[in-house]
Amino acid sequence: QVQLVESGGGLVQLGGSLRLSCAASGRTFSDYAVAWFRQAPGKERECIAVMSRRRGVTRVADSVKGRFTISTDTAKNTMYLQKSNLAHEKTAIYYCAADRGIVRSSMFVWKNYDYWGQGTKVIVSS
Repeated sequence: QVQLVESGGGLVQLGGSLRLSCAASGRTFSDYAVAWFRQAPGKERECIAVMSRRRGVTRVADSVKGRFTISTDTAKNTMYLQKSNLAHEKTAIYYCAADRGIVRSSMFVWKNYDYWGQGTKVIVSS
């Protein structure tokens, strides 16, 4: 079992930066695939970034490439989503997710993850 707790959401201005954190307890991240998803009001949950050292994967969505970075700190058992230059982002709830048995080709689909954080809301203002 893995428990995930996100933090770092809030109000941010257009062009600003924000770092989201997702702390894990119960298990270590090292064998897990981890990911960030976001869901805007009335929209499908979309994959923003995935990472798995064991599977040799670190990727971000084309829509945020060059502006968002996913990383993990194994000593703190925490994953991060660094968001910069929030020029075109809309308000959304960001979720972190983890799964131990997921295969590489399934990492970008939210339904394939077993463990989820509670979500943290990011409000972009102009």
